Formats: sequence, C-alpha cells, structure tokens
Amino acid sequence: MQLSGLYVIIDPQAAQNKDEAELARRAIAGGARLIQLRDKAREKGLQLPIALALRKLCRDAGVPFIINDHIDLAMACEADGVHVGPKDLPVAFARRLMPNAIIGASTNNVQEALKAQADGASYISVGRLYPTPSKLDTRPANLDTLRAIKQAVRLPVCAIGGINEDNIASVIEAGADMAAVISAVVAAADVEAAARDLARRFRR
Repeated sequence: MQLSGLYVIIDPQAAQNKDEAELARRAIAGGARLIQLRDKAREKGLQLPIALALRKLCRDAGVPFIINDHIDLAMACEADGVHVGPKDLPVAFARRLMPNAIIGASTNNVQEALKAQADGASYISVGRLYPTPSKLDTRPANLDTLRAIKQAVRLPVCAIGGINEDNIASVIEAGADMAAVISAVVAAADVEAAARDLARRFRR
C-alpha cells in the first residue's frame, strides 16, 4: 500500500461540530489519501461508533483509515492502522499487537526516526513544523529536521503541524511524502475544495 499524498486528520475539537463521516467523505472526494481519527476528549466507547463509520467509509473508498493513539480502539474497529506518539505504547508493541497494520510514529529527530524504523514503523511523522493550536504540547521541528529524517530513513515521511495552503509546497520540497493536516481541511468552509487545493500540490 503506497503511503503518499494528503493525510487528513479528523479531530472533533477542530471540526466545529461537523459530522465526522461527512468530513471524511468530502476530504476523500477532494483527494485525501489517508484518513485518521484523532479524538483527545471523548472516551473510547464513545469514539467506537464514529470509528466504525469512518472505517466503512474509508474501506469503501479504498483509503487507509488510521486511529490516533489507541491500539485497542484500532483493533476493535479493524482500522488499517494506528499512529502512536512518544507517550503512547511504543512502536514495537504496536507492531506486535497489529502485525499487518500500518503503524505511524511521531518523531522529532533522526535518532527517534531510526528507532521507529527499526521497531517496525510503516511511516515516520515529523513535527510540529509550524505553530498550531492542535499540537500545543508537542516539540517544535523545522524543515531541516524534515530533510535530515528523510535522508536517514527508508520509510515514507509525513510532515505535520500547522500545514496549510501557504506552506505545503515547502514541506513537499523538503522531501515529505505525505502532509498531515487538521484545521486546514476540517475547519474549512468548503472541506472538499480545501482538500483538493492541498492534494493537487502532490501531483505537480
């Protein structure tokens, strides 16, 4: 499965009460190549029905569906994968529990990226690259970090953190195979058009 292009993260806190499944449908129509559910507020039992709906929608569209943080929720809804950060279960445990899944890993430097690769990650996420209200507690990175990690690993690399229409060209030029966005798509007045504007950058 090729991991590339626009990666849209559905975060209910950024979605301004929009329906999660409709957001995903419109993002995919606009060209999103991966969808992630990232819910930092609700209990996993409340997230499960949403995750199941998103998994069906993504499967019907042929787009990988990823759960943020929660390996048990990813397994329960039969998601295509899980994305883990430094405070979640380590990549090696995620790989052991989900041997055939897409495992994404948040990293901030070359050393972390190489360890994630050795532990079985499917892709490396690098960020946060730009200021963003969605990731106030994450460590900053920059385009030099992105370039260094891209040169060091064999895996697809995903740029994340404050990416929008104004700066996505820079992260692609720095080597990003994917760009993960939240507000730039889910908070847009026209979700499909916002996704299309970002996705087309990867086709140039």
